[in-house]
Amino acid sequence: MIASFLLLLVCIWWKGKEKAVTWTSGHALAFRMIIIFNAHGLIATSGTILFFDFDVCSWLFFFLSWAGMYKGGVFKFSFNIKETYPHEAPKVTCLQKIYHPNINLQGNVCLNILREDWKPVLTIQAVVFGMQYLFLEPNPDDPLNKDAADVLKANKSLFEQNVTKSMKGGSVGGESFDNVLSA
Repeated sequence: MIASFLLLLVCIWWKGKEKAVTWTSGHALAFRMIIIFNAHGLIATSGTILFFDFDVCSWLFFFLSWAGMYKGGVFKFSFNIKETYPHEAPKVTCLQKIYHPNINLQGNVCLNILREDWKPVLTIQAVVFGMQYLFLEPNPDDPLNKDAADVLKANKSLFEQNVTKSMKGGSVGGESFDNVLSA
Protein backbone atom coordinates (compact mmCIF):
# COMPACT_ATOMS: atom_id res chain seq x y z
CA MET A 1 0.00 0.00 0.00
CA ILE A 2 2.87 2.40 0.77
CA ALA A 3 4.42 1.62 -2.61
CA SER A 4 1.12 2.49 -4.32
CA PHE A 5 0.93 5.79 -2.47
CA LEU A 6 4.53 6.71 -3.31
CA LEU A 7 4.03 5.88 -6.96
CA LEU A 8 0.83 7.94 -6.99
CA LEU A 9 2.79 10.92 -5.62
CA VAL A 10 5.50 10.48 -8.27
CA CYS A 11 2.87 10.40 -11.01
CA ILE A 12 1.06 13.47 -9.68
CA TRP A 13 4.40 15.30 -9.52
CA TRP A 14 5.27 14.21 -13.07
CA LYS A 15 1.88 15.19 -14.45
CA GLY A 16 2.17 18.56 -12.69
CA LYS A 17 5.44 19.21 -14.49
CA GLU A 18 3.72 18.94 -17.87
CA LYS A 19 0.62 21.04 -17.29
CA ALA A 20 -1.74 22.05 -14.56
CA VAL A 21 -4.09 19.26 -13.59
CA THR A 22 -7.71 20.02 -14.38
CA TRP A 23 -9.95 17.72 -12.40
CA THR A 24 -12.59 16.36 -14.74
CA SER A 25 -14.87 13.37 -14.73
CA GLY A 26 -12.07 11.50 -16.53
CA HIS A 27 -9.87 11.91 -13.48
CA ALA A 28 -12.58 10.53 -11.21
CA LEU A 29 -12.73 7.52 -13.47
CA ALA A 30 -8.93 7.29 -13.30
CA PHE A 31 -9.03 7.06 -9.52
CA ARG A 32 -11.68 4.35 -9.79
CA MET A 33 -9.32 2.50 -12.17
CA ILE A 34 -6.48 2.89 -9.64
CA ILE A 35 -8.68 1.24 -7.01
CA ILE A 36 -9.56 -1.59 -9.42
CA PHE A 37 -5.93 -2.13 -10.44
CA ASN A 38 -4.81 -2.00 -6.81
CA ALA A 39 -7.49 -4.56 -5.85
CA HIS A 40 -5.91 -6.95 -8.35
CA GLY A 41 -2.46 -6.28 -6.88
CA LEU A 42 -1.29 -4.64 -10.09
CA ILE A 43 -0.07 -1.42 -8.51
CA ALA A 44 1.28 -2.71 -5.24
CA THR A 45 3.22 -5.63 -6.67
CA SER A 46 4.60 -4.16 -9.84
CA GLY A 47 4.80 -0.40 -9.46
CA THR A 48 2.27 0.57 -12.08
CA ILE A 49 -0.31 3.29 -12.19
CA LEU A 50 -2.69 4.58 -14.84
CA PHE A 51 -4.00 8.11 -15.38
CA PHE A 52 -6.61 9.19 -17.86
CA ASP A 53 -5.46 12.32 -19.64
CA PHE A 54 -8.72 14.28 -20.07
CA ASP A 55 -10.18 11.42 -22.13
CA VAL A 56 -10.91 7.84 -21.12
CA CYS A 57 -9.40 6.72 -24.44
CA SER A 58 -6.04 8.38 -23.77
CA TRP A 59 -4.09 7.18 -20.74
CA LEU A 60 -0.76 7.78 -19.14
CA PHE A 61 0.86 4.67 -17.74
CA PHE A 62 3.76 4.83 -15.30
CA PHE A 63 5.87 1.81 -14.58
CA LEU A 64 8.44 1.65 -11.78
CA SER A 65 10.87 -1.20 -12.39
CA TRP A 66 11.79 -2.85 -9.11
CA ALA A 67 13.89 -5.69 -10.51
CA GLY A 68 16.13 -6.68 -13.37
CA MET A 69 18.39 -4.56 -15.55
CA TYR A 70 15.97 -1.63 -15.49
CA LYS A 71 15.65 -1.53 -11.69
CA GLY A 72 15.04 1.97 -10.33
CA GLY A 73 13.66 3.35 -13.59
CA VAL A 74 10.34 5.16 -13.84
CA PHE A 75 9.00 4.73 -17.35
CA LYS A 76 6.14 6.70 -18.85
CA PHE A 77 3.90 5.34 -21.60
CA SER A 78 0.80 6.53 -23.39
CA PHE A 79 -2.10 4.16 -24.04
CA ASN A 80 -4.46 5.20 -26.81
CA ILE A 81 -7.66 3.22 -27.13
CA LYS A 82 -9.58 3.42 -30.42
CA GLU A 83 -13.32 3.08 -30.80
CA THR A 84 -12.73 -0.38 -32.24
CA TYR A 85 -11.39 -1.67 -28.87
CA PRO A 86 -11.47 -4.51 -27.86
CA HIS A 87 -11.31 -5.72 -31.47
CA GLU A 88 -8.16 -3.69 -32.02
CA ALA A 89 -5.23 -3.51 -29.61
CA PRO A 90 -4.42 -0.26 -27.80
CA LYS A 91 -1.53 1.79 -29.17
CA VAL A 92 1.22 1.93 -26.55
CA THR A 93 4.08 4.42 -26.89
CA CYS A 94 7.02 5.10 -24.60
CA LEU A 95 7.19 8.85 -23.96
CA GLN A 96 10.88 8.76 -23.04
CA LYS A 97 13.87 7.86 -25.14
CA ILE A 98 15.18 4.62 -23.61
CA TYR A 99 17.67 1.90 -24.55
CA HIS A 100 15.62 -1.28 -24.98
CA PRO A 101 15.60 -3.89 -27.76
CA ASN A 102 11.78 -3.93 -27.91
CA ILE A 103 11.26 -0.15 -27.86
CA ASN A 104 12.63 1.95 -30.69
CA LEU A 105 14.02 5.46 -30.35
CA GLN A 106 10.63 6.94 -31.35
CA GLY A 107 8.91 5.09 -28.48
CA ASN A 108 7.11 2.39 -30.47
CA VAL A 109 6.71 -0.83 -28.48
CA CYS A 110 7.18 -4.34 -29.87
CA LEU A 111 4.97 -6.67 -27.85
CA ASN A 112 3.29 -9.60 -29.58
CA ILE A 113 -0.09 -9.04 -27.93
CA LEU A 114 -0.13 -5.49 -29.29
CA ARG A 115 0.22 -6.84 -32.83
CA GLU A 116 -0.43 -10.25 -34.34
CA ASP A 117 -1.41 -12.02 -31.09
CA TRP A 118 -4.08 -9.49 -30.05
CA LYS A 119 -7.50 -10.99 -29.35
CA PRO A 120 -10.61 -9.19 -28.09
CA VAL A 121 -10.56 -11.30 -24.91
CA LEU A 122 -7.25 -9.72 -23.87
CA THR A 123 -7.45 -6.89 -21.36
CA ILE A 124 -5.51 -3.77 -20.50
CA GLN A 125 -4.22 -5.74 -17.52
CA ALA A 126 -2.71 -8.30 -19.93
CA VAL A 127 -0.98 -5.49 -21.81
CA VAL A 128 0.38 -4.04 -18.55
CA PHE A 129 1.73 -7.44 -17.51
CA GLY A 130 3.29 -7.86 -20.96
CA MET A 131 4.98 -4.48 -20.64
CA GLN A 132 6.32 -5.42 -17.21
CA TYR A 133 7.71 -8.65 -18.63
CA LEU A 134 9.55 -6.73 -21.37
CA PHE A 135 11.49 -4.91 -18.66
CA LEU A 136 12.30 -8.12 -16.80
CA GLU A 137 13.17 -10.13 -19.91
CA PRO A 138 13.94 -8.00 -22.98
CA ASN A 139 13.46 -10.03 -26.17
CA PRO A 140 16.35 -9.66 -28.62
CA ASP A 141 14.67 -12.04 -31.10
CA ASP A 142 11.81 -9.63 -31.92
CA PRO A 143 13.45 -6.20 -31.78
CA LEU A 144 12.49 -2.70 -32.77
CA ASN A 145 15.90 -1.40 -31.66
CA LYS A 146 18.18 -3.75 -33.59
CA ASP A 147 21.39 -2.22 -32.21
CA ALA A 148 20.34 -2.90 -28.61
CA ALA A 149 19.17 -6.41 -29.54
CA ASP A 150 22.49 -7.21 -31.22
CA VAL A 151 24.41 -6.10 -28.12
CA LEU A 152 22.12 -8.15 -25.85
CA LYS A 153 22.66 -11.26 -28.00
CA ALA A 154 26.43 -10.81 -28.30
CA ASN A 155 27.38 -9.54 -24.84
CA LYS A 156 24.80 -9.41 -22.04
CA SER A 157 27.26 -7.73 -19.67
CA LEU A 158 27.87 -4.88 -22.12
CA PHE A 159 24.12 -4.59 -22.67
CA GLU A 160 23.58 -4.22 -18.91
CA GLN A 161 26.27 -1.51 -18.79
CA ASN A 162 24.56 0.30 -21.68
CA VAL A 163 21.19 0.10 -19.90
CA THR A 164 22.70 1.54 -16.70
CA LYS A 165 24.42 4.35 -18.61
CA SER A 166 21.35 5.20 -20.68
CA MET A 167 19.01 5.22 -17.67
CA LYS A 168 21.20 7.96 -16.15
CA GLY A 169 20.67 10.08 -19.25
CA GLY A 170 23.93 9.07 -20.90
CA SER A 171 24.77 8.26 -24.49
CA VAL A 172 25.14 4.84 -26.06
CA GLY A 173 26.40 4.45 -29.60
CA GLY A 174 26.22 8.22 -30.16
CA GLU A 175 22.54 8.34 -29.12
CA SER A 176 21.51 10.33 -26.02
CA PHE A 177 18.82 8.93 -23.73
CA ASP A 178 16.45 10.35 -21.11
CA ASN A 179 17.25 10.06 -17.42
CA VAL A 180 14.60 7.69 -16.10
CA LEU A 181 16.00 6.97 -12.65
CA SER A 182 13.69 7.64 -9.75
CA ALA A 183 15.08 10.14 -7.28
